Amino acid sequence: MKKNPILLAVCGCLLLLAVGCAAPGAPQPPSLRLPATVDNLSALRKGDRVTLTWSPPTETTDHQLIHWPTTTRICRTLNQYPINACGAPVKEIKSSDLVSVASGGRRPLVSFEDVLPPALIAAQNHATYAIEVVNQRGHSAGLSNQVRMPLLPTAPPPSDFRATLDAQGPLLEWDVRSIPAPSPGVSYRLRIYRRARGKTDFALASEPPYRLGENEARDRNFEWEQEYDYKITAVTVLAAPGRPVVEVEGDDSKPVHLVAHDVFPPAVPSGLQAVFSSVGQKPFIDLTWAPDTESDLAGYLVYRRTAASAFTPVTTAPVKAPAWRDNDVHPGQKYYYTVTAVDVRGNQSAQSAPAEESVPLEVR
Repeated sequence: MKKNPILLAVCGCLLLLAVGCAAPGAPQPPSLRLPATVDNLSALRKGDRVTLTWSPPTETTDHQLIHWPTTTRICRTLNQYPINACGAPVKEIKSSDLVSVASGGRRPLVSFEDVLPPALIAAQNHATYAIEVVNQRGHSAGLSNQVRMPLLPTAPPPSDFRATLDAQGPLLEWDVRSIPAPSPGVSYRLRIYRRARGKTDFALASEPPYRLGENEARDRNFEWEQEYDYKITAVTVLAAPGRPVVEVEGDDSKPVHLVAHDVFPPAVPSGLQAVFSSVGQKPFIDLTWAPDTESDLAGYLVYRRTAASAFTPVTTAPVKAPAWRDNDVHPGQKYYYTVTAVDVRGNQSAQSAPAEESVPLEVR
């Protein structure tokens, strides 16, 4: 039987179509365009302000990049944890209005500052915060991770905070004119923060008590020839039986600036004694004195004079030990000595009380 070429061609095309449609893919549902939920919300309270920080979503729940505007709802509830819905948000922020605080990392960060109403602040209260990001239709994939924030009352910083410098280093002073009324389990203390020149962040320097009247504290970990900024804040502490201790900082004082320039000499050496000796050797006079205890002490300079001369240095460089031997003495001569202390920056003390010693005419 003769085969029809046209029929064969039609059958071949039908076969190809059948093969091409043999394994069709699953139909893809339309994207709901729901922004992914925020998973790194954090909160920090300072005084009556709570700063929230998070990374805004860049993809939807079905992993599509977000190329359209979104709205972020700031959710806050009183004395509820956890919360299931945002309710009436504190604030709604368009994606174009979010304030960026860090963009150099893998996930950019934005922030929002919530000013607490005075009516919410009480020792027994807490707030729960969450973030909800909605699409253009007002739909979301749910709330972010939730952060619980205590609403303890805070105290104002002490007044007249000031920094001065003396030989012992920076001296910080302030006044406390009133203390908040006592409350069960609530106490207060202070924190002093310090920032060295060239640094961005403040670091904790000390935690003095919070008490009425004039107060002061020393910065024991400073370095000479460095510049510092200092600030002080009050801390509210809640210690309830069976619960973790809660601390909330109040507002900071205005920073004060201090240059730790060392113009302070070491203490004047004391107890200087001079003793002549020559038994079996060339005559000499030994000097000894009580050591200075300054941590930046470089050494001592020795001065000498005779009845016919003024005091002049007899050591060209500071001696390290509190003792020195004068080998340049002569029979029949009386010598007078004083000592000064020198620090590593060249500050020199006044001369010590003098000591005197005579060399006999006949030296044995």
